Amino acid sequence: EENGHQNKRLKSDADEEDAEDQNKKLPKRKIVLLMAYSGKGYHGMQRNVGSSQFKTIEDDLVSALVQSGCIPENHGEDMKKMSFQRCARTDKGVSAAGQIVSLKVRLIDDILEKINNHLPSHIRILGLKRVTGGFNSKNKCDARTYSYMLPTFAFAHKDHDVQEELYRLDRETLERVNKLLACYKGTHNFHNFTSQKGPRDPSAKRYIMEMYCGEPFVRENVEFAVITVKGQSFMMHQIRKMIGLVIAIVKGYAAESIMERSWGEEKVDVPKAPGLGLVLEKVHFEKYNRRFGNDGLHEPLEWTEEEEKIAVFKEQYIYPTIINTEREEKSMANWLNTLPIHDFNSSAVEMQTNNKNSKKSSDLEGSDGCGDDSD
Repeated sequence: EENGHQNKRLKSDADEEDAEDQNKKLPKRKIVLLMAYSGKGYHGMQRNVGSSQFKTIEDDLVSALVQSGCIPENHGEDMKKMSFQRCARTDKGVSAAGQIVSLKVRLIDDILEKINNHLPSHIRILGLKRVTGGFNSKNKCDARTYSYMLPTFAFAHKDHDVQEELYRLDRETLERVNKLLACYKGTHNFHNFTSQKGPRDPSAKRYIMEMYCGEPFVRENVEFAVITVKGQSFMMHQIRKMIGLVIAIVKGYAAESIMERSWGEEKVDVPKAPGLGLVLEKVHFEKYNRRFGNDGLHEPLEWTEEEEKIAVFKEQYIYPTIINTEREEKSMANWLNTLPIHDFNSSAVEMQTNNKNSKKSSDLEGSDGCGDDSD
């Protein structure tokens, strides 16, 4: 009997080795994977090889790729070997419903199922497509769409005493929010919306295609709304600061004129909204699709068939995480309490002083003194 057990064990070991040998013989192919994940508890998407202190989404992904037999173990240690590239480096705590990574893998049978078997349930591979050998998901991406889910009490005016669960966004405030968000459309210098970029750095100029806030809805007794933004590319913290500034204006902490000022050369204090509600929704490959999408060899990088799976994942993992974390940790409410600390006029002080001086001199000259003394 014991011998029988041993023989079975040896047989299963031999089967595994055979499967591994078969995998090794498979040619490597360039593919893209459609990923969805809840980013809570992770230090962003991008892996820091050699630093196990901060866990990232890619740590879990690479581990699953190795364990499923898609890539050899040494490729996990040196990601260049598999030509790995992610489309967007999401920040700490940020989720994704439509992240795309490109890499070379062995196309094993039931590949998606095998990778997902080695991933936690809050990270899923929802789709796979073959792409051209030189494809790079970061360089070939024309645009990225993000959403930001926030409780609407964030837009309540600072002088109004608001009970968070009872607050409901009125039509007039929503229209004002959308008017401000629309100001971001077009090309602007966003050096004040990220760190370590000066006003003359050409890479601080970014093109925004659309930005708007949708109709509010109630979840767990709290009213939420979703802001959608589509742009060519975004810098670190840029979207959170774009939203943070609009909240500061709507709440009455900053004048509307601060938006124009923030795109100028002077340094402006722009508050950064919490990372919790930010989700990478979709990445766009219009140019690639036009060139290769219908060449008979490659499929266009569109995911209409996966849309239902994406929607289910968001309902199951992303939205509940945002709503429950907001209720438990009050990240938006706590952040709103920091807004009075920001100095929204610091860089305009000099301008005001100059205005006052010129006003005094014009008074002396007998003028009516109607100088523009606004921010």
